[in-house]
Amino acid sequence: MRPFHGRRILLGVTGGIASYKTAWLARLLSQAGAEVDTVMTKSAREFIGAVTFEALTGRPVHTELVAEGSALDHIRLAQAAELVVVAPATADFLARAAGGRSDDLLAACLLATKAPVLLVPAMNDMMWAHQQTIANVAHLRSIGYTVLDPDTGPLASPQEGAGAGRMPEPDTIFAQVGRMLEPKGALNGKRVVVTAGPTRESLDPVRFLSNYSSGKMGVAIAAAAWRRGAEVTLIAGPLSITPPLGMRALDVESTSDMANAVRSELSTADVLVMAAAPADFKPATVAVAKIKKTTRPEALAIEETPDILKSTRDARRPGSVIVGFALETDDVMAHAAEKLRAKELDLIVVNDAREPGAGFGGDTNRVTIMAPNAEPVALPLMSKAEVADAILDRVEALLGGR
Repeated sequence: MRPFHGRRILLGVTGGIASYKTAWLARLLSQAGAEVDTVMTKSAREFIGAVTFEALTGRPVHTELVAEGSALDHIRLAQAAELVVVAPATADFLARAAGGRSDDLLAACLLATKAPVLLVPAMNDMMWAHQQTIANVAHLRSIGYTVLDPDTGPLASPQEGAGAGRMPEPDTIFAQVGRMLEPKGALNGKRVVVTAGPTRESLDPVRFLSNYSSGKMGVAIAAAAWRRGAEVTLIAGPLSITPPLGMRALDVESTSDMANAVRSELSTADVLVMAAAPADFKPATVAVAKIKKTTRPEALAIEETPDILKSTRDARRPGSVIVGFALETDDVMAHAAEKLRAKELDLIVVNDAREPGAGFGGDTNRVTIMAPNAEPVALPLMSKAEVADAILDRVEALLGGR
């Protein structure tokens, strides 16, 4: 099922060049299954045509506060919406919304709705920095509206600066919509630390020991935890995919780097999900120059890297939930059960690296979730996003009982 299937979203569009991005946002929301009701201001229609949004959403576009046959559009639309998104939100619209104005259909919808409201500003950088805009945004946030900070970067006019004022990208807004629509459970407001990806252990300045981990599983868990309302820190080795939006990301290289980062975050973490695949071994010595074929050693001496979950046990916050992963190739369940015990974990997620669809790099996984004094729960082959939600359902159950 698509993530926003049947969810009703009111998408407001005000006048600004950034409205071309809103068309792509409308497409993303519709593709995710949302029923998108578009409301355009008069000035918005000077930048982009209403037919564009009708084509992308498959639904009529609303433009007038009082139109023939629809005098109560603002009430009907406002009450049907599960979320109101205004993108772009111009300085003028922010001022009118802060003042409680209802002089057009979109402003009236804000006053008539009980749904959460997401405002996505876009304007000249000097206008965003003006004290009046700052005061308007502060007031809007104080009454419960979510106002995204604009991005920095090139603005519409070549004469404009490159300060904050640029409308965030549609993917960023889409992710925030998911966070606002997600039902809030035990993870809401909790601090979650997730590790992802491989680590690299240098052999010389150009070579390293590592593994085939892509980081997709850890990224999926971090994204799902953030969507559920958690404050997420992602500690990641080199990833094959882009880190999720909306969260704090710490990049690391070696297993020691990752261990140090985990230790520094654990004292305030409610949850640690150790989904990374840190390298188990490192070269005993690191050459200061590239090793040439003519001078290669007969054998490569290696030594163990730190066991992150074991070495950071003393840094755990009392009552926190600790989740480990076990990727095995033989005696899978026995090895996982030993890790669960030895590393003092609340849950361990187990999979067989040789099973089709369950190893490194893919978009699916087949896992078994183990907990102390409980029967293992074997899940079918699922997308990594679905596996992430299954793991976090168990995490929330544990948090709810503590």
